[in-house]
Amino acid sequence: MVLKQNRYLNWLSRGVTYVLLGVIALAMLLPLLWLVSTAFKGQEDNIFPVAASRSLSPLENVVFFLKQLFPVHPTWHNFVSVWQQQPFGQYFLNSLFVSSLTVTLNVLFSSLAAYPLARLDFKGKDLIFAVVVSTIMIPFQIVMIPLYVLAVELGLKNTYLGVIFPAIASAFGIFLLRQAFQGVPKELEEAARIDGCTELGIWWHIMLPSVRPALVTLAIFVFIGSWGEFLWPLIILDQPEYYTLPLAVSNLFSAFGLNWRLIAAGSVISVAPVLLFFLIMQRYIVPSEAGSGLKG
Repeated sequence: MVLKQNRYLNWLSRGVTYVLLGVIALAMLLPLLWLVSTAFKGQEDNIFPVAASRSLSPLENVVFFLKQLFPVHPTWHNFVSVWQQQPFGQYFLNSLFVSSLTVTLNVLFSSLAAYPLARLDFKGKDLIFAVVVSTIMIPFQIVMIPLYVLAVELGLKNTYLGVIFPAIASAFGIFLLRQAFQGVPKELEEAARIDGCTELGIWWHIMLPSVRPALVTLAIFVFIGSWGEFLWPLIILDQPEYYTLPLAVSNLFSAFGLNWRLIAAGSVISVAPVLLFFLIMQRYIVPSEAGSGLKG
């Protein structure tokens, strides 16, 4: 009897937990659902649903609102109009090039900086690491003006490299990869040295394959941050041919006024690649097998 009661209590506890998590997830996804729904709505559909009667209960209002999320006459016309009336193809390629190059350079330089901080012994190593990590607490707005002046002096204004310049390496990436490198067994490193491998060879052939999940995690963070970056491209770019998608979406407000259907369509176009990139890369976030060749 006691076991049955405990079982029922466990089921009830799980049920309440799942319901609460579902409500929280729905509340977090509601803005995205509204955005996608608005992008597919035709001129006959209502964008801002308002309950017909104020006498409806709160639950009935929620149900009414959720029903209005789904377009009655779904259409691709909004996406076609945005793509044709604005050079979204060029903006998309700009964002893809900038984000891809940013991810490549950030992972490369962050791993090169993290390897000696994790595996080599030299004076001041801990101090250097502490200084690097402390820069995470510095807001970007504080270093924004010096970065802009430096970029202009280097001739990087209105260039793709100028957009990439602040994110070539990151303190977060160095911290993340240093922690990952420290978890690689020293036996692998020593075996590589016995075989005559150089430090650069150890970094490339031993360390990087061993911390692939950390590299993928860093790549996801950097790609999402670079793809959605708005402030720095707005500062460093003033020629539309170099604009990235966040700048293009902001221009939709002035180009189409309050046509929320087209603005939502442009926003969905800019968000979709991030979701696709995450879905593709998450399969590689698996436990590391760095010590699989070592006996317990």
